[in-house]
Amino acid sequence: MQSTSTATSWRDRIEQFIMHHGVQHFLVFLIVVNAAILGVETNHSIMASWGEELFMLDHVILGIFIAEIVLLIAARGFSFFKDPWSLFDFLVVGIALVPASGSLSVLRALRVLRVLRLINKVESMRKVVGGLLSSLPGLGSVFGLIMIIFYVASVIATNLFHKDFPDWFGDLSMSAFTLFQVMTLESWADGIARPIMEVFPYAWIFFILFILIATFIIFNLFIAVIVDSITADHEKDHRDHHHQLTVQEELQQLRREMAELRQLLIEKHTR
Repeated sequence: MQSTSTATSWRDRIEQFIMHHGVQHFLVFLIVVNAAILGVETNHSIMASWGEELFMLDHVILGIFIAEIVLLIAARGFSFFKDPWSLFDFLVVGIALVPASGSLSVLRALRVLRVLRLINKVESMRKVVGGLLSSLPGLGSVFGLIMIIFYVASVIATNLFHKDFPDWFGDLSMSAFTLFQVMTLESWADGIARPIMEVFPYAWIFFILFILIATFIIFNLFIAVIVDSITADHEKDHRDHHHQLTVQEELQQLRREMAELRQLLIEKHTR
């Protein structure tokens, strides 16, 4: 029983040390420095002068990241891998340990993924990403809706314009790609719509309707779903925080009542 209590005690101390604000701020600083080093490595003139020093500094920072992961695994045990953010940190740091040679040389470029650890370290970023992930089911419905709109519009555009403009609307896939360009509003008027309107004067009706539906309405639906999900997560965190405060207040009230009862018993005993 004592050994179990001792193990729990040192695990708690490790957890408290790693999660201390000072340590977390230091790790955030190292992530930013590491990101800067990975960016500087793309400058060949700087690497020619300071390449070895930057290489050593990168390895020192990586060693600190590995020590952090090892300590957290020691403190949390298997539950470390049940936390999605901890698992993400483990994979991002673990990529650097894979030999980046031969067919795996592409993994060297993936070292920059360590910058994404800032998401886990900065609470506001983590909330935004969490809200975005929780909105995926709703975004799936919006994505399905826009696919239907694209399919219908592509079929109509192919039937209308494929004979005169085969480079843009020669088949279904080409029409879909052209309409995607129109949806992004990239040169859609002078590059696509106006040349077509010289042959089909009323083609502007099709393009205006498509832009109104695909660009403005659907885009706003995407934003609405994401904002609604982030708001719901924020309200849930607020309720959980309020519930935690309520529990703490009840515990404090219970302690005060027990203290008063203990005082009454002491006074009664002294009488």
